[in-house]
Amino acid sequence: MSNSLSVFIKGKRKQLGITQLELSERAGVGLRFVRELEHGKQSVRLDKVNQILFLFGSEVGVVSIKEY
Repeated sequence: MSNSLSVFIKGKRKQLGITQLELSERAGVGLRFVRELEHGKQSVRLDKVNQILFLFGSEVGVVSIKEY
């Protein structure tokens, strides 16, 4: 996962003024998952990421990239 995802989630959480524990409870994921995600863990379950992003009105999806 990109660090930008970690920064986005942590920023949105702080913007809402909620703790990692509160985010995990609202999203229905474990606290450990939230902590690892915010610290940029490289392998995460996309379904759980989307559970969190849903709270922010977002989701992970396919993005086309240019071939060089």
